Amino acid sequence: MDYELILRVYPFFIEAAWVTIQLSILTALLGLTCGALGAAARMSRLAVFRWIGATYVSIIRGTPALIQIFILYFGGPQIGIQLDSFSAGTIALGVNIGAYMTETIRGAIQSVDRGQTEAARTLGMGRWETMRKVVLPQAARMMIRPLGVNINALIKGTALVAPISVVELTYTAQRFIGSTYKPFEMFLLSGLLYMIIIYAVGQVINWLDRRARIT
Repeated sequence: MDYELILRVYPFFIEAAWVTIQLSILTALLGLTCGALGAAARMSRLAVFRWIGATYVSIIRGTPALIQIFILYFGGPQIGIQLDSFSAGTIALGVNIGAYMTETIRGAIQSVDRGQTEAARTLGMGRWETMRKVVLPQAARMMIRPLGVNINALIKGTALVAPISVVELTYTAQRFIGSTYKPFEMFLLSGLLYMIIIYAVGQVINWLDRRARIT
């Protein structure tokens, strides 16, 4: 184990970890947006929206995330979509995780007891008022942990943007391996930083879950 080398390259990995964190936050926000819209479409009364939602989930979940990244980054310019590597990676990963979040959100909403909805409608609440005041608050508590699992998978999935030269942890490890020929040290350091990020996110998810159970 070359500890001197690890100490020498450590600052570069910290910078890369910050890029990974930024990428994860932006992708998670986009994924939550896509997931909410996808769940709304999947539960719509209109067949065309249900079809759109189902098609989105089927296509995205049925193809590798890496292929989706390549299509957007390398294939995008052919149809007039010119994006830098960070933007392309963020959008592709956000749309990808959004398909999984769609089913997480939809499942949580559908797991709320129908009696709650019927009681609210009996009290004169409209469909959207019932959803906003009765169903969503209960569903939100149930979806915290499953969404946390999605976000953890997303953080690990950020490594997929390394092939399009986003300077995150995996790309940084590969770059230093080319000059140091020390793959064990480089991947070990990047792996430890991934673990720290995921552990921190896990603590936040646990705190939110505990708060939700109290309220």
